[in-house]
Amino acid sequence: MAAPTEAASDSTKTMRLRYAGTCRECGASLEAGTKAVYDRSTKTVTCLACPDGAERALKETVVAVADAADPAPDPVESGSAGSSAQREYERRKAKRETRIREVYPRLGGVILAVSDEPQSTTAWATGARGEELLGRRLDTLSDRGVRTLHDRRIPRTKANIDHIAVSPSGVFVIDAKRYKGRPTLRVEGGILRPRTSKLVVGSRDCTKLVDGVHKQVALVRAALDNAGFDEAPVHAMLCFVEADWPLFGGAFVIDGVDVLWPKKAAERLVSPGPIDSVTVDDIHRTLAASFPVA
Repeated sequence: MAAPTEAASDSTKTMRLRYAGTCRECGASLEAGTKAVYDRSTKTVTCLACPDGAERALKETVVAVADAADPAPDPVESGSAGSSAQREYERRKAKRETRIREVYPRLGGVILAVSDEPQSTTAWATGARGEELLGRRLDTLSDRGVRTLHDRRIPRTKANIDHIAVSPSGVFVIDAKRYKGRPTLRVEGGILRPRTSKLVVGSRDCTKLVDGVHKQVALVRAALDNAGFDEAPVHAMLCFVEADWPLFGGAFVIDGVDVLWPKKAAERLVSPGPIDSVTVDDIHRTLAASFPVA
């Protein structure tokens, strides 16, 4: 797989073929790795020796010369893991303190000192810490070809994506959670009733988290397709930070989503894959533009 260059049409791009093919114009055999024009609308290729391919190559030469004259692109802002969750925690904390001091002008400070913050507030601080810990771990993989984006806003919503990682093995949408208890896969049903799978953490049913990750993956998939990276695989992960994982095993897959811990996630990210380093950087930049810093 290679990065798409400026297209002759919306459906074509010049790339190094991942698989062997046959030129639709002259019938020549094209080996994997050969540079050719790929038309994703017809799933066909044209070699650069044919007129259509030669015209495409000439256009790319013009584009390359123009690109060479342009200044280097601005660096990608990777974001700060957990920053939006931390801001929400601080907002809620300040709002509570202001309300108590207004209602109890003289005793407000004492009440705040002896009372605990509500769980609905502390949950944001807990989540922010989990995202921060995972983000640090992912950032250590940069020298192994992994590019990361943290705390990315989903346009036209108040929601965000905790982490997006791009590596030779694909694009990874990672939702970080810092829950107490052991994540397990619980399968129910069988002969007399439908078989269902549940994600349980401790005694808590967290299956809805799987649906949330699927929605994020769909958005990332659409952004990649619109940018011409329709062949880049997208993987979903739920990463539980500081959970009660067993010493051996423990990771599992539910409805196509990997459920694991930071070290295991890092191992998946650095595994070999079909995407070259130039394309990794291009995908990273594309997703950074599609999902701004939250």
